[in-house]
Amino acid sequence: MLPDNEVKRVLVVTAHPDDADFGAAGAVALMVERGVSVTYLLVTDGDAGGGDDRTLDNSGMAELRRAEQTAAAKAVGVTDLRFLGYADGTVVPSLELRRDIARVIRQVRPDLVVTHHPDRNYRFTAPSHPDHRAVGGATLDAVYPDARNPYAFPELLVEEGLDAWTVREVWLNGGMTPDHWVDITDVIDRKLAALWAHVSQVAHVEGLEERLRTRWRDTALSAGLGEDRYAEAFQVVETA
Repeated sequence: MLPDNEVKRVLVVTAHPDDADFGAAGAVALMVERGVSVTYLLVTDGDAGGGDDRTLDNSGMAELRRAEQTAAAKAVGVTDLRFLGYADGTVVPSLELRRDIARVIRQVRPDLVVTHHPDRNYRFTAPSHPDHRAVGGATLDAVYPDARNPYAFPELLVEEGLDAWTVREVWLNGGMTPDHWVDITDVIDRKLAALWAHVSQVAHVEGLEERLRTRWRDTALSAGLGEDRYAEAFQVVETA
């Protein structure tokens, strides 16, 4: 794994608003505290999301969820957010999506990319939303080979002046085979604050905080971090 002092820039690529906060906001908060520059790239605006309130049309929901994600990111110190505007619920790992993610990789030039696991999780359904799997797969393809290969999507170089860039490592969340755990106990309140910013998604869910705390405690226990600790889990992929 990359040592912390070699991680200067991080790109978090997610399918929907709130995905980063459920999966990686604790790790992100810790990175920001170390002075790491973190960018969020959201493939959709989450326009098909929402709780029981269906009074908003899709465009209204998209605007609301962008605002919620902006507030959530601020809670963990992230101010650079980029939205691709793909339709929620219909994402596929297309060449167009790979190009759009590769473009942002070349713009941000991250050492580390954090994204969804592209494989289905048979133990826990939520991470296996088809948009998540599509974004995870497209992001891995954008990391290797697209962003590093100047002959892949040559218009990025010729028309936009974006030189090739090699990402050194990827962290995948939501998979069944994590091999890296981040102790987020010291920033758990900031992670929760980020999640509560997604009012349209969480306000109607009874007992959510208790369930989440239990999940994150169980993750810490499985990592051997001890009781009364909280953790996020990732699978690390070396890509350099």
